[in-house]
Parts: sequence; structure tokens; C-alpha cells
Amino acid sequence: MKWIWLSMLSLSSILLVITLVRSRMSWSWFSRFALHLTAAAVGIYLLNGTGLLPGSEIPLNPATISTAVVLGLPGVAVLAGIQAIIL
Repeated sequence: MKWIWLSMLSLSSILLVITLVRSRMSWSWFSRFALHLTAAAVGIYLLNGTGLLPGSEIPLNPATISTAVVLGLPGVAVLAGIQAIIL
């Protein structure tokens, strides 16, 4: 059963890469996504590093990064507000 899942994952990954390479629009989408991802990670990292929220840190995990990617830098402020309310 593992081989079936592994072969499906491999095939779908190969088809996704082919689709991304063939389409020019995909490259612009990928570059924008990478830029948002980097900005979100840097924003959370700077917020944790500067100590603007004393005694609390926002973890760098997929949930917080995806929230910040979808909402942008205001998403980092939302995460900081949620963290401040919880603590």
C-alpha cells in the first residue's frame, strides 16, 4: 500500500512541476508567493527578535506562517494581538 501512495505522490509532483514550468503565469504567481512567504517569516522573526511583545513569542510554524502569508504583514499584527490576548 505504501508503494501505491508513494507512486501517486511522485506522479502528482512531476505533473505539478511540468505544469509550473510550461505556464508563464505560474512563475509570476510563484515569485509573489515566495515574496509573501519571506516577508511573513521576516516579520515574525523581527517581532520576536526586537522584543516588542515582552514575555511572548510567536512561533515560526506552518500555521503562523500561512496566516501571515494569506493576510500579509497585518496578519503578523493579528497573530501578535492573539498572542497578547491569550497570555
